[in-house]
Parts: sequence; structure tokens; C-alpha cells
Amino acid sequence: MEKILIIGCKRAMNEVCIGCSRCLVAFNRREGKFGDYPKDAQILGLLSCGDCPGSTIVTRLAQVKLWNSPMQEVPTRVHISPCITDHCPHADEITAKIKNKAGIKVISGTHEYIPEKIFAGP
Repeated sequence: MEKILIIGCKRAMNEVCIGCSRCLVAFNRREGKFGDYPKDAQILGLLSCGDCPGSTIVTRLAQVKLWNSPMQEVPTRVHISPCITDHCPHADEITAKIKNKAGIKVISGTHEYIPEKIFAGP
């Protein structure tokens, strides 16, 4: 069974995407980058990068492993959310750190729910 860890931008997760609902909706609907996952796949967690410039991401990944080891829950895939891949000036560095240390498949992206306009008029 796939166990998915989603990594997002701390600032976006706290201020913009409250609850990261778009990533979770895409997963539940199996849309976007989650389209090929079977029904029994699960979200193991949502993790922030730790804040700019993502210098604590490796430590945070180690904490996920440590905190979940008593429950024998280990991620099998990591998804890096659009708030990092599409909007973060440190995206390449953060992605490289994750790929170098995760030891599992790392996928850039989660959903494609980007609104064209904030206020749509008649």
C-alpha cells in the first residue's frame, strides 16, 4: 500500500492554503499527480519545508521517520506541492535535498487547482 507524504511551503500552508485542502481534495479524487494511485493509498502526513530557505527539511524528514516508527508507518512516496514547485525561489534546492535524502520516489506536484481569477464578475 502506498503511504504518501506531502511537503509544502510553511508560509503558504499557514497563511494561504489553510488546511492544504486542495492537495487533499486532489488526493481524495485521485486527480492531478495522484491520478494513478489505487483506492487503498493513504496520506501519511502533511509536512512543511520548515520555512525559507528550507534548510531544515532533512531534519524534518528524519522526524517523520522517528515519530512514525513506533506505529510502523513509513512513507513510500513524497509529493512536493505546487506552493513549492511553482512559487518558491528555493524550490530546486529543497527538491534536491528531499531527493538526496528521502530514499523513496519523489514527485513534483499534487494538484492543478489554480484559479484563473480571484473575482469572476458577470
